[in-house]
Amino acid sequence: MHRRDVLQILAGTGIGAPALHRAISVMASRPDGLTAESLQQAEWITQIPLDETEREAILKAVNDHVRQFESLREIPLPATLGPALHFQTLAPPSNDPGVCRNARVRQRKIPCRPADDEELAFLPVTALSGLIRSRQISSLELTRLYLARLKKYSPMLRCTVTLTEELAEQQAKQADAEIQCGKYRGPLHGIPWGAKDLISVPGYPTTWGIPALRDQVLEETATVARQLEQAGAVLVAKLSLGALAMGDRWFGGMTRNPWNPRTGSSGSSAGSASATAAGLVGFSIGSETLGSITSPAKQCGVTGFRPTFGRVSRYGCMPLSWSMDKIGPICRSVEDCALVFDAIHGADPLDPTTANRPFAWPTPARCQGMKIGYQAANRNPERPRPELEILQQLGCQLVDLGPPPQFENYRALAKIIDIEGASVMDQMLRDGQTEGWNSWKNIFQSAQFISAIDYLRLQRLRSRLMQQFEDYIAPVDALVNVFEIFQTNLAGHPCVVLPREFSDARGGGKRPLPLTLTGHLNRDDQLLALAHAVQGKLTAHQQRPPLDDWLLQYEAGELDPKPAGNAEAKPEAKPDQSAKPDNQNGKPPAAKRDKK
Repeated sequence: MHRRDVLQILAGTGIGAPALHRAISVMASRPDGLTAESLQQAEWITQIPLDETEREAILKAVNDHVRQFESLREIPLPATLGPALHFQTLAPPSNDPGVCRNARVRQRKIPCRPADDEELAFLPVTALSGLIRSRQISSLELTRLYLARLKKYSPMLRCTVTLTEELAEQQAKQADAEIQCGKYRGPLHGIPWGAKDLISVPGYPTTWGIPALRDQVLEETATVARQLEQAGAVLVAKLSLGALAMGDRWFGGMTRNPWNPRTGSSGSSAGSASATAAGLVGFSIGSETLGSITSPAKQCGVTGFRPTFGRVSRYGCMPLSWSMDKIGPICRSVEDCALVFDAIHGADPLDPTTANRPFAWPTPARCQGMKIGYQAANRNPERPRPELEILQQLGCQLVDLGPPPQFENYRALAKIIDIEGASVMDQMLRDGQTEGWNSWKNIFQSAQFISAIDYLRLQRLRSRLMQQFEDYIAPVDALVNVFEIFQTNLAGHPCVVLPREFSDARGGGKRPLPLTLTGHLNRDDQLLALAHAVQGKLTAHQQRPPLDDWLLQYEAGELDPKPAGNAEAKPEAKPDQSAKPDNQNGKPPAAKRDKK
């Protein structure tokens, strides 16, 4: 019997303390099980005396459950099977108005096709959709353009795990045929996109960024992929993520930031942000548990939108934390994010945390008179705040809210991710399939010793934090640059990140300076409207990284740091297997079932 199982049993008896429980669990996991003698040893270790009645109760409770737990472990549980308990935000229950997907581009003027393919590749969805609908370019032409760019720049950026070339050609041809016949599905019709490689697509690997699952091919289609297919979008690539949704390092190496490829793109939606910033896809989909959309969007200078928890289905996507995971778009503009969100939000019976909520784009929400909360600078209070100036120009009213409430040791609540993730990855951990897990192995091992009672205590304290943050944001319509990544992810609030400007980075390249807006639960359209208005005063999102200049340095082996000492760095292989997409020709490999 595993010691963790014993911990859960002992917690239910109400006898003793965690230290005693852990000592007993170690002994119960031995081949001879828990005996009266070993129980007395545990008392000596922990200095917690037990009377005869308590000893008998513990012995009976543990040994009676040994056989039950052993038989339960013989039942295979796929990692995607969640618990029967579901997290809910503090938002009122949905009245289920249904989903009306009728988003349209605000600007009705149809753009002209650029003469330069480089410029074409960096156009936002709002412009690309106009070019496709007016037949200035076909979906197949655009798809082949992005596939060519993926093949050219992915070895340097390490942002692509698998090209889905065969599927992309099929979907693009279908989109062109439908548009030719007058069957226009909306602004995403014919637009190539990339999926973070924790999103399941049949016929192609879904690797979760770790070597053990490099060939994992799942049968189900993730709801978000199915919804985008229904919207007419074209999947061109599965994009890299940090191992098991941590950071920017996966089995192909470190995903690079297009603005400075000597640095990583941050994570865990590393490839989604990198590919979007490099003009390798029209848009991408990422996921966030604790910063995995907003952080790489900030690092790579793109626009990322983390919706309210429960607005977008996670079915068919790798779970890390059932009560915190969120799916959202990473794009080149706020309006692109709104158009993508319109296609993917809504209730899904396969994800019981989802609900239908109203969303309209363009939204009637206006910035004039909006109250925006900010936090006055403690250092250099006289330093200009460009984001506040922009909001004032839009007619917003600024309200100094001060810092968010300092919940007692609220960072400890991030243990919720550790515990839920340890449950998801439990079988692989037991099987020793932990190669390339970054720091997850130690995190998940330590989480095994957190009792069920302590986990529920964390969730109860989370309820308190949620109410505190709701009280904090209540006086205003949104927050600007109030960095509350823990609170908003724990409470489920939506957030938009966009580039405000770029500064020179040390050692060359550019460093994006981001602007962050946080909104109220389920007022995603209001938040996007505000962010769109702010972005209308900026030009940073229209800038392009000098990829060809970086490519020359990559080919010369100059991007990676040189080793210590005077030894010259060896040129990086061009391209090596770890740096290029696993499946360059884009053909689906022979299907392999996930054995979990």
